[in-house]
Amino acid sequence: MLGVRTSSCSLLLRLLLLLAVLLGMAGAPARAADRTAAAPFKVLALYNGTWDAAHISFVKEANEWFPEQAAANGFTYTASNNWDLLANGGVNAYQVVLFLDDLPQTAAQRTGFEQYMRSGGAWMGFHVSAFTTNASGWSWYHNQFLGSGDFRSNTWGPTTAVLRVEDRTHPATKNLPATFTTSVSEWYSWSNDLRQNPDIRILASVDPSSFPLGTDPDQTWHSGYYPILWTNTKYRMLYANFGHNAMDYATDTPLSSTFASETQNRFVLDGLKWLGGAADGRPPAGPISETAWYTLRNAGNGTCVDARGAATADGTAIQQYTCNGTAAQQYQFRSTDSGYVRITSRGNPQQVVDVTDRSTADGAPLQLWSYGGGGNQQWSPVQQADGSYHFVARHSGRCLSAASTAADSVQLTQRTCDDSPAQTFRLTERP
Repeated sequence: MLGVRTSSCSLLLRLLLLLAVLLGMAGAPARAADRTAAAPFKVLALYNGTWDAAHISFVKEANEWFPEQAAANGFTYTASNNWDLLANGGVNAYQVVLFLDDLPQTAAQRTGFEQYMRSGGAWMGFHVSAFTTNASGWSWYHNQFLGSGDFRSNTWGPTTAVLRVEDRTHPATKNLPATFTTSVSEWYSWSNDLRQNPDIRILASVDPSSFPLGTDPDQTWHSGYYPILWTNTKYRMLYANFGHNAMDYATDTPLSSTFASETQNRFVLDGLKWLGGAADGRPPAGPISETAWYTLRNAGNGTCVDARGAATADGTAIQQYTCNGTAAQQYQFRSTDSGYVRITSRGNPQQVVDVTDRSTADGAPLQLWSYGGGGNQQWSPVQQADGSYHFVARHSGRCLSAASTAADSVQLTQRTCDDSPAQTFRLTERP
């Protein structure tokens, strides 16, 4: 009997050890998920850095301050004075673009930026990025996107201002007090009344307690309404009218810092998290809607998933093409079972994204085909930490993939899943 009891105890011990191992294994995915949730979004800051010492000073300290904040706030930061990244598709690898002290100057840069924003990109601009005396020269940007129109007046010299937060429900301003004192800046006013624009949501404006605002009698505001922070609800964007340090121009010495106000810094960081899809460090909540239509923009090259020639016949190639918002680039995700969906075309909802000939091989091309319930017509949408998606084919376990270049009309394929930008797509809901 003693031997039996000893054997039973040994068996129990082995079972407890096995249970501990299994529990340890069960804990591993949770830790992996934590790492995934912490994956950073990418920020690209474009700057000029060659004119006005006050702007140059701001650029210099921005390119020191943002990298310091990046690791603690869930993003990476790349600074560049190559504005052609907007023209050649380089910007499409980034979730957020900052304009520090300038704006696009060439037609190609402007077209590229407009396409980036219309395709679901995100932007934050500072101070002079809105400056113009010729708004009609790029009306989409100055009159529609920003809504501000032409520069009208400014304060001088640079001073702090007390701002009244008009909207404390927006993710960029929800952690701000009702009023706060900014860091030192020069302040601009505009020809357009932003209050009259239904697309503009003013987040903060100059509080009357700031008046008189300025130290030069000829450039001082004594009364009036002056928006300082705002967003356009048609886009993922924020504009901030600060970014001009006080300077001793004779000695080229900064006399202030744009990042001296912790409250103002809170706006910048909370705003960046919202723009990058990681507000409060969490990925966007909620599943893909089964009733909405979406465009799918590739994170690697910036093109959109497109039905060639806007056709709806069986065998129509599914390709990458410059994003244009047409029905050929709009898709709906309808559940099948076990978490899989069929990706239906807006041109003909009976047709879905299909792996040609039910192939399980790398490089098999994608096409439109009438839905018949095949595994090659069903995809698992796997959400990433930044809110983007990978799509895994049910029959092959391979991922929907774009090309490494941004050339139009390249047919999409399935390839072994590798978490690359070529297999990462950002969804933008369409009306």
